Amino acid sequence: MSNAFALLGLPRAAALDPEALQQAWLAASRAAHPEEPGGDAAQAAEINAAHETLQSPEKRLKHLLELHQAPWRAVPIDDTMMAIFSQLGPLLQNVAACLKRRQSAASALTRALLAPEEMRLREQLEELGMQLEAQRATLLAELPALDSRLGSGDTATLIELQTMQAKLAYLAKWQTQVRESLLSLM
Repeated sequence: MSNAFALLGLPRAAALDPEALQQAWLAASRAAHPEEPGGDAAQAAEINAAHETLQSPEKRLKHLLELHQAPWRAVPIDDTMMAIFSQLGPLLQNVAACLKRRQSAASALTRALLAPEEMRLREQLEELGMQLEAQRATLLAELPALDSRLGSGDTATLIELQTMQAKLAYLAKWQTQVRESLLSLM
């Protein structure tokens, strides 16, 4: 993909105002719409892809790293993220085991006896989901400060950007797993 920021006329930044992004996307997509004079379907598709990239913080940070041509580095999980992961893994296993028992339950009574466990698991998933959202909000709040150092392009800032991107990607994946598990318990 080309420079998504330039394509939408936005500055290269880790933190973007969602309203400014939306307005830039609408203006660019209107101009490139195939049914408009001078419109181009390929350009419209590229504009939509740029919007999708910039809309997601983890994808936006990955794109910034690509634009800075930062070398790939393995990012170790810090203690905070490891604590969350240590809760998530066993909880997802417990959900899977409960679902398996529910599926093999032969009678309505047997399924009804599983209800308290399902409720407890839903509560744990909701609590973990709130923790994930709080951690994500904390990381997103740090993005403007990162932007102020990003212009220098120094290695330490790029490593911090890479770490932030990895954390946001983990959180997004874990949030999806929690939502899917909650839905499966309905």
